[in-house]
Amino acid sequence: MTPPARAALERICVCVPTYNEVGNLEMIVRRLRAAVPTADVLVLDDASPDGTGALADRLAAQDPQVTVLHRPGKEGLGPAYLAGFRWAWERGYDAVVQIDADGSHQPEQLPDLLAAAERADVVIGSRWVPGGSVHNWPAHRRALSVGANTYARYTLGIPVRDATAGFRVYRLEALAGMDTHEVASQGYCFQVDLTLRALDRGLTVVEVPVAFVEREVGTSKMSDAIVREAAVRVGVWGLQRRGRQARERLASLRRFPRWHHLEETP
Repeated sequence: MTPPARAALERICVCVPTYNEVGNLEMIVRRLRAAVPTADVLVLDDASPDGTGALADRLAAQDPQVTVLHRPGKEGLGPAYLAGFRWAWERGYDAVVQIDADGSHQPEQLPDLLAAAERADVVIGSRWVPGGSVHNWPAHRRALSVGANTYARYTLGIPVRDATAGFRVYRLEALAGMDTHEVASQGYCFQVDLTLRALDRGLTVVEVPVAFVEREVGTSKMSDAIVREAAVRVGVWGLQRRGRQARERLASLRRFPRWHHLEETP
């Protein structure tokens, strides 16, 4: 069944977290403004030592639809996005977009995600559904992503095929019910965390195929620590979910036993 249409998304805030992205930021902002001219762009800079914050300020001075939120230091992807979500909520936006600054997420595909959000709470730009693709990735990165998503899907028992994807649209009314103030994930595990919260609350989550393109400028922020965090947290969440499901099943059996003792009739 096709979900019913939701309230129109009139005010959209595109959150762009940055750390040492001086070579990419102007390009991504320009492409975003061209792809969705009505959307506002919020640059979340974690005190980049390469001058990204200063560049963001210049872009904001030239365009009233670009704003910069300077953060005190590098705290990870999750805290940056949470700061952006709070900023958008306080200013009455209808939806927030997550997108990387390095060009791997193509702004030209954002209209497809926004169109899907007309009937969904969360839209994920997915590399691993039919029609999705990855370009210029070395074999080990592809294997890591496929393995991580397979691990998350089976460990958590969720239907999403690209739970680690970072190109997303969230309706802010949906985020408000996801207890994001409790989120402690730092790296890419943050994406899995929010996916799980949305599904556990019965929200409509859809995946839209996108073409992911490896960055050409700068270096990836992926690290062994980020991978370890995701592996450990997903494992813990999986155990918690299985335990909760087992308890719910046991409680259900106690309320509605399959066998009933029949009293003997005289």
